[in-house]
Amino acid sequence: MTAPLALYLDCDTGIDDTVALAYLLRSPLVELVGVGTVSGNTDAAQAARNTLDLLAVAGFPDIPVAVGAHDHLTHAYGGGAPHVHGDNGIGGVILPDSGVSPDPRDAADLLLELSHAYAGSLHLLTIGPVTNIALALERDPTLPSRIAGVTTMGGAALVPGNITPAAEANIFNDPEAADVLTRADWDVTFVPLDVTMNHVLTDGDRGRLLASADPFARAVGEILDHYLDFYVPQFGERLSPLHDPLAAMTAAGAPGIGRSLRVPVVIDTTDGPSRGSTVVDMRGQRLGPRDHDGVRTRVLFDGADALTEHLVSTILGGTATL
Repeated sequence: MTAPLALYLDCDTGIDDTVALAYLLRSPLVELVGVGTVSGNTDAAQAARNTLDLLAVAGFPDIPVAVGAHDHLTHAYGGGAPHVHGDNGIGGVILPDSGVSPDPRDAADLLLELSHAYAGSLHLLTIGPVTNIALALERDPTLPSRIAGVTTMGGAALVPGNITPAAEANIFNDPEAADVLTRADWDVTFVPLDVTMNHVLTDGDRGRLLASADPFARAVGEILDHYLDFYVPQFGERLSPLHDPLAAMTAAGAPGIGRSLRVPVVIDTTDGPSRGSTVVDMRGQRLGPRDHDGVRTRVLFDGADALTEHLVSTILGGTATL
């Protein structure tokens, strides 16, 4: 068996971030070595509190969690999405207070230090706005030389956005930072709405988590309640798209992840109606999927239907064959 991937997570710990975190902690494919938080679903300090308390419930109180940027590169934090994620980011669920304090470093410095400790093997997963990553690149432009790969939940390639008609929320919240990440000299895989909206958790999946003997799995199930309610108008029933969890599974190399096509990606940083959109160059694909040689950005477009079962069974401590 190969060694698990050393992974650094940058997140804005809301509800789907919680599910992604649960997968990373329970997956044998991953060793989570550090977490940075950023303002997005909720503010960076609240996201850190959520993360620290979740880690404690899961039995991982020693993983360092650093508070990152409260505001974005060119504008202030906009107040989050309490209608989606609840007032505290985790559906209003009150977790036991772990009493663990955030790491004294900020998120960008924690990432930079871990990139030296795990030089050449550290994988970076972002599931919120990427402000911290842009700040880390500004402080040390050599960071990409020590990162094995980047997976980012963000964008809408061939489908509508979810925050504007053109833009997905993570990219829209800080398009300047997303532009910095996309242009850096490393391999980036985008996990966009094109694929995340096609994979869902059901109320039945939530019931399995609630029925678990594991208090962490039960907490995840409780936190999902608010999220499933939010998506009823879109799906007609209580379902939860796998935005951040699918990015976590992609970063981990879970079986069943579809092919990510190597295509140019440009982030729109203008102030017009397409601000925050991911402009994906799909020209030349008429005769079938074709990679663009020399391009460092990839976009994931599909995955196996059984990925949801893999996700739930992993959180529950089992395995699912895909």
